[in-house]
Amino acid sequence: MNTWKNLTKGFIKENPVLVLVLGTCPTLATSTSVINALGMGAAATIVLLCSNIVISALRNVIPDKVRIPCYIVLIAGFVTAVQMLVKAFAPALDESLGIYLPLIVVNCIILGRAEMFANKNKVFDSAIDGLGMGLGFTFALFLMATIREIVGSGTFCGLEIPVLIDNHISIMTMAPGGFFVFGLLIAFMNKFAKEKPKKKDFGCEGCPQAEACGKTGCSEKTQEVAAND
Repeated sequence: MNTWKNLTKGFIKENPVLVLVLGTCPTLATSTSVINALGMGAAATIVLLCSNIVISALRNVIPDKVRIPCYIVLIAGFVTAVQMLVKAFAPALDESLGIYLPLIVVNCIILGRAEMFANKNKVFDSAIDGLGMGLGFTFALFLMATIREIVGSGTFCGLEIPVLIDNHISIMTMAPGGFFVFGLLIAFMNKFAKEKPKKKDFGCEGCPQAEACGKTGCSEKTQEVAAND
């Protein structure tokens, strides 16, 4: 896999939220506003990038039997550092995200990429993978938050939108609205983004029994059998 594919796979093809369905809890909880979504996405991306780099660098040193506890300790250290920075420079964002910021430690996306990719690949590739997956997570949060904030609050990034501010649907900022938008985006990804399997052509070319059956296509025979049944 080249660098570009490794970076972009997390955007659409292997989006951690909308395709792999990981990190659902923080996604639903912090996507009520665009600012909260971008803050959570940025924090998770930094932790994912740093943890992938360090875990990849230490992959030959960490004993296999205790790799998961070691991963959690490393991830917890980066989460603590990010939380302290957010508290110092963006206290309002820290208050808005609440418990979900320290809970990045147990985010399935972070631990999953450590186990599935960083543990098996070089530092540079692991860094690119972490950055791509983090950006994909942020992208999914941004999409959900945009829809929920505009429809549910009539605002975008806290700025009031004329007409919508007086005609918003408050349930979109609640749990039912979050699940509704989440389901819609997953359905969209399944319909348009995922690669569809190619249909196999059961023709007579290359078939050793073509002469014996009179070169009647297998697909035609299958239709005949189905019709007779």
